[in-house]
Amino acid sequence: MLSLTNKRILLGISGGIAAYKCGELTRLFVKAGAQVRVAMTKASTEFITPLTMQALSGNRVALDLLDHEAEGAMGHIELARWADLILIAPATADFISRTAHGNANDLLTALILATSAPVAIAPAMNQGMWGDKTTQSNVKKLEEKGFLLFGPAEGDQACGDVGIGRMAEPIEIATKSASLFDKGSLAGLNFLITGGPTLEAIDPVRFITNHSSGKMAYALADEASAAGAKVTLVSGPVNVRASNLISQIDVTSACQMHEAVMECVASADIFIGVAAVADYRPAFPAKQKIKKVEEELTLRFVKNPDIISDVASIENKPFVVGFAAETNSVIENGKRKLDSKKLDLIFANNATETFDSDVISAIAISSHFEQEILPGNKNSVAREMLQIICDVMEKKNNTA
Repeated sequence: MLSLTNKRILLGISGGIAAYKCGELTRLFVKAGAQVRVAMTKASTEFITPLTMQALSGNRVALDLLDHEAEGAMGHIELARWADLILIAPATADFISRTAHGNANDLLTALILATSAPVAIAPAMNQGMWGDKTTQSNVKKLEEKGFLLFGPAEGDQACGDVGIGRMAEPIEIATKSASLFDKGSLAGLNFLITGGPTLEAIDPVRFITNHSSGKMAYALADEASAAGAKVTLVSGPVNVRASNLISQIDVTSACQMHEAVMECVASADIFIGVAAVADYRPAFPAKQKIKKVEEELTLRFVKNPDIISDVASIENKPFVVGFAAETNSVIENGKRKLDSKKLDLIFANNATETFDSDVISAIAISSHFEQEILPGNKNSVAREMLQIICDVMEKKNNTA
């Protein structure tokens, strides 16, 4: 399966008839999980429109060397720093010539000079132009500079000739692009993670909640994303933000979190319930601020939906991982939660030791084993947790 999860690909389109293939190429990149931005020469817009490429990539298309909407109007510098890979497809004979000689007289050639990312070209031209000694000399210069060559292919050409020079097919280019990257140990997996507290309204200015910084959930999301996973994070109100490689859904209440999770869970391979979800909510939140008049105030509470139990109960459920923040009998209570909620794995810890701390320890518990995770910062512990999750999931799949 083609995987480019979390990779940033800048597709540069020069002015050749093969530009029409860039729509399919962009679709393949996006489907493989890449973020795609497109830069086009003026000539290329005669073959495929910027509007088409914007719709397929989901991002505004860059057309000009000086971009007034970019910081300092230096759009080419911004794009050059953003990209993990710059791919020029099609790369015409003219573009190859200008690039080989270090020109920077348009957006694409300037990008190439400014970037530290790998640059690949997918040549596309008449077979006679490809075979010309000058073109071959220019291609050799680019290869000596470290450029990657994707193609060209042999076959029928738009001019009616047959030979070497046509642009390689989009699937071949996408596959070669993917092969350039270390896919990571979690490549191709979809994670759904909940984090932070939920807030349950008493009146418009008051609420009840659980103590949670959200740091553990965000560490797990960051580490899973860095290992190549596609991550969706459903988060209650916290003072941290996920990286832009993570799809974040912000919620406030337990009911909102439940709704967001159930909408996303069908595509998840692994669900990790880290959020400190309030077990109860006021049955009848006041529409106006409750005044301090009476000596006593009685509130009636109702149960909130049990998010992790509902996820564990669905047909074709993902691998379900829970957290148990306990104040006593950590292992015993963790095992009880593992069984009662039908979880595949649970991480139990002493809640009072983790409040307002960046250091955490835990006990990993499944139906077959227990493993202690020694104290460490939350990102290092998150990496260890993810490895345990993968190990337990693999054993489960092998025995299924």
